[in-house]
Amino acid sequence: MELATKLMALEKRTIEHRELLLTEEAAKTALVLPFLQALGYDVFNPSEVIPEFTADVGIKKGEKVDYAICVDGKLSILIECKPSTSDLDTKHASQLFRYFSVTDARVAILTNGVTYQFYSDTEQPNKMDDRPFYTFSMDALKRSDPAILEKFTRHSFDVEAIVDAASRLKLQSQIRKEIETEFSSPSEEFVRLIASRVHSGRVSAAIREQFQSLLSSAISDLIRDRVNERLTSALNVANPSTDIIEENTSDDMSKADGIITTDDEISGFRIIQAIASRHVDPSRVVIRDSKSYCAILLDDNNRKSLARLHFNSPTTRYVGTFSGKDETRHLISALTDIYKLEEYIASRIEELEKKIAA
Repeated sequence: MELATKLMALEKRTIEHRELLLTEEAAKTALVLPFLQALGYDVFNPSEVIPEFTADVGIKKGEKVDYAICVDGKLSILIECKPSTSDLDTKHASQLFRYFSVTDARVAILTNGVTYQFYSDTEQPNKMDDRPFYTFSMDALKRSDPAILEKFTRHSFDVEAIVDAASRLKLQSQIRKEIETEFSSPSEEFVRLIASRVHSGRVSAAIREQFQSLLSSAISDLIRDRVNERLTSALNVANPSTDIIEENTSDDMSKADGIITTDDEISGFRIIQAIASRHVDPSRVVIRDSKSYCAILLDDNNRKSLARLHFNSPTTRYVGTFSGKDETRHLISALTDIYKLEEYIASRIEELEKKIAA
């Protein structure tokens, strides 16, 4: 089984069980060990995956890290685990900092079973960096994660190549974080830069305030439009004879009453619209967002619900399907799981069409 497939299975498990794994031991057993197995390490071989690894450090005697991984008999990775409900920061990595300087390991991982932070010594030799060079979340895998994690698998592990790539990954991660910050809350410098390009007069405090609001809105619209363009293109390829409407959403959708329609909700809508297009005119399928859920309706009628997207939780996502007035929620780990619900959506369309005909 390819690493990407294994990671998707782990993502589903993480989403389903993370709230139940309140202790460190539970997180290690249910989440961390399966992750190491997915990377190809034999968790039952104590010479390869060493639990409760001990290395005396100065006056600190008998301290342990949760796991040490040996590759070809050489200590290569140190792992410190925390409960799945814990937030991770450097205060949780005290043992890792101390062990890193007195062992041959060049890679250290701090994890709660959901978030994994990878550290190395990109700034000073034999001293673990204060900030990770790579971080990923098992409950929100990105398309780039499997390719990066492939470098840490048992058969591909090359510590020199990893350390060489660590600096680039760290810088890339920091750039991404800064861009995300600018997109969500534009800084004064960014506002001034854009304002100076489109505003001919002096950039006063009032102008800055106006542009700050407009920038956030423009960036959100740009991202949403790019997502819609890619989805519409993909759907037209999948259904070349079907006229998928260009846009069913209002430009002000993300601004009304504090309701924010996310990219994932728009993507989910497009998938349901594509499924429905095999049974009805897709222009009849519309999206109507609210603070508690995102509704997908037939004929823009709230009495004709096709589905509901419950995507507000940061850890779990559900798609609700309907039979009569009853809603059934289906846990999904990826947006593509919505395609598995085609039978329910088709049945609902048939039910609603019979009512119209009657």
